[in-house]
Amino acid sequence: MAASLAASLVAMVAALSHGRPRYAAHDAMLADALAEGQRLADRLLQLADEDAAAYAAYSAASKLAKDTPEAAEKRTAAVREAARGAADVPLQCLETCLAVVSTAEALAGRSNVNASSDLNVAALLTEAAARGAAANVLVNLPAVGDEDYAGTAMKRVEDLLREIARLAKATSEAVLSGDSREPLVLSSSDRR
Repeated sequence: MAASLAASLVAMVAALSHGRPRYAAHDAMLADALAEGQRLADRLLQLADEDAAAYAAYSAASKLAKDTPEAAEKRTAAVREAARGAADVPLQCLETCLAVVSTAEALAGRSNVNASSDLNVAALLTEAAARGAAANVLVNLPAVGDEDYAGTAMKRVEDLLREIARLAKATSEAVLSGDSREPLVLSSSDRR
């Protein structure tokens, strides 16, 4: 939910900048950022629902009977499958957070200066949301029962958090400097 709010702030800043003569050199990027911010906000709300469902599945699996060897085996398999789902969803949230903070960083110094503090807020919210999502990934990994998966997921979490923190810091620095930045050159593959 926090990351969705951050993405909405990114979309708002892009909307307040798009079509304004002062930011004409950035207009294509602003249009893309507006659409991307809206898409990401929606996706993050969807992930919040998926996270609630994943938790419910894990909770239900944890309550399965384990009074016989067969029941215990069935419960263990169900818990492992549900734990993997409960780790996968917040991992997707982390990946989506990276897209939010990347878009915020791209807008910093290239959008309406009167709304630039909202980009800093978006970056901070995104970083906080990412750390929360990371905690949710990590808490579920022991129950997955797959060391290879757990190792890969932990590495991915660390890499994503590092990049999100870097971009959040860059966004803050660009906003606080107050400097205008050169237009981004978007390739046709960058445009959606």
